[in-house]
Amino acid sequence: MMTRQFKNLFKIALMAGVLLGGKALIGGNTAAAQSAVKPNVNTDSNIGIDQKLDAQIPLDLTFTDQTGKQVKLKEYFGDKPVVLALPFYRCAGMCTLELDGMAKAFNAISFTAGKEFNAVTLSIDPKETWTLAAAKQRVYLDNYPRPEAKQGWSFLTGSNENIHKLAQAVGFRYIIDPKTQQPIHAVGIIVITPEGRVSRYLLGVDYSPKDLKLCLVDASHNKIGSLVDKFTLLCSHYDPTTSRYGVAIDRIIKFTCSLTVLILGSAILLLFRFEKQRNAELAASGLLLPVDKSGAKT
Repeated sequence: MMTRQFKNLFKIALMAGVLLGGKALIGGNTAAAQSAVKPNVNTDSNIGIDQKLDAQIPLDLTFTDQTGKQVKLKEYFGDKPVVLALPFYRCAGMCTLELDGMAKAFNAISFTAGKEFNAVTLSIDPKETWTLAAAKQRVYLDNYPRPEAKQGWSFLTGSNENIHKLAQAVGFRYIIDPKTQQPIHAVGIIVITPEGRVSRYLLGVDYSPKDLKLCLVDASHNKIGSLVDKFTLLCSHYDPTTSRYGVAIDRIIKFTCSLTVLILGSAILLLFRFEKQRNAELAASGLLLPVDKSGAKT
């Protein structure tokens, strides 16, 4: 009798899991459709950031690092995700706020540039020199005093052609002001996979440490981060319209349903084995009468 009741309960739980899972799947498809939106951050068609998720960036481009050395972009990729920023160094406005926001977010997470990820900052002004990049790096290494950061956060300059190629690959649109001869651009950082594919965007100048950490775990293909980080990512959904991670209700429902079915199934199996063993012991002791095929005790 007890086993029959648990079987019925199991069927009910299984049906509920299927219904809830189906509802979650529909919701997930809706969320996926919404996430396909690629918003611009500026109404000017020449200025903005298009979210080119999964786009491959040209890793063979050559730039000059903060020491004056010629480097290929691929030197910063291979085994770590990369945080890319495209300001210009003489900018005392939004670019400075952007770099300040990066340093603040980097300091607030347990991952370290040069260890779990790399950071690459490239000036979009081709007139700026590597000596200016070196001075800017010194400022931000003072703001981000971790031993690995000197190798992990690089400041680059480059030719107009190569800057444009990289900017175009990641959807970063900007213009040069004809009066000031300085770039006019949107602000935001881009998280790229170790293979050089665009993974996530964090727009603006104030970057949530939690979102940055999830972006890095996501871009690393779960190769970095604790179990808690990976579970949080599993239960989160990236929304490109806000460039933030939110709670993925559909995933939580699916996980809860699966866990419920697993627990109930395990409990029923244990009870069935216990009852079978108990009946065998009673039969062996002569306390349980055998039952024939018609159901009558003999």
